[in-house]
Amino acid sequence: MHRNLKTYLILAFGAVLAACSGNTGTSLPTSNSNNVNPASNTVNPAAPVTAPSYTMRDPDTGTVAHIMLTTQAAGVTGHGPGVIPAAGSNMVWHGGPVQHTPHIYIVYWGWKGSDPSGVGPRMQSFFGGVGGSQWLSSQAQYTDSSGHVGNQTGMLVSTWSDNTNALPRRITQSALAGEAVRAVSHFSGSYSVSTNYIVATPHGHSQSGFGTQWCAYHSTASSGSGTVSWTYMPYMPDAGQNCGANSVNGGSGGTLDGVTIVGGHEQAETMTDPQLNAWYDNSGAETGDKCAWMNLQNTPFSTGTFPTQPLWSNSSSSCVQ
Repeated sequence: MHRNLKTYLILAFGAVLAACSGNTGTSLPTSNSNNVNPASNTVNPAAPVTAPSYTMRDPDTGTVAHIMLTTQAAGVTGHGPGVIPAAGSNMVWHGGPVQHTPHIYIVYWGWKGSDPSGVGPRMQSFFGGVGGSQWLSSQAQYTDSSGHVGNQTGMLVSTWSDNTNALPRRITQSALAGEAVRAVSHFSGSYSVSTNYIVATPHGHSQSGFGTQWCAYHSTASSGSGTVSWTYMPYMPDAGQNCGANSVNGGSGGTLDGVTIVGGHEQAETMTDPQLNAWYDNSGAETGDKCAWMNLQNTPFSTGTFPTQPLWSNSSSSCVQ
């Protein structure tokens, strides 16, 4: 063989070996960004998991909100768990209050009678029956310095269709907090630490981030009465499967699945952590976060049967419903 040709072949072969050994400076990823095994819908135990963030901050006021991640943001594939805290990681009390006698008020802000999917009646049926339910009974184990979380019947007290205060063109956390404070006045100053004001916005009108990053959230607002606990519930069917549509039931019968899965998640978390300083684990996950999007089922209530998720129980260090 000619010496120049032989030298060329040796150099070429060496370049191939270098490329195969990764010496080119590039490498292929060995797992997806959430370390989730798509085949089993579980977190890969051999790989480190990046804990998701459950909070966001209002750029106008700095007030923190605790969000429920979408299925996509939680790393869920199919109907199994994605990036969730490790089993056995119990919640810890951080000194804040819990709701001893939870009361719920729902504000339909700017709906003007338009509800194409029937979200309003579904919300009222679900929240009308959530109090006293077996599904919620596990949350009574969480306490503060003066008592435990309550689970009395008749938690839903009243609703308000607010078509007087205009829905802003750009919906923000600050605007929603303001509507929650107005609700306190509308309901005759019916404020207490045990009260949750649910602000619901209509079809086609939601805060940026809904359906891509989060499905709903709960937060606080300051008023003359004190610290107001409130929950934001966008029009859940607008987000489709990312916020639970058809997670339990197929076809048109599952369009509203996310309304009660997400609504129940937020209500349980508001009861156990109404001012964001009571019960959560060392990753910041509250009772609903630790069991989100896993083992979903149809659950009977006094007012009907609704899709729900499990809730975390410190007593058994597991998700129960």
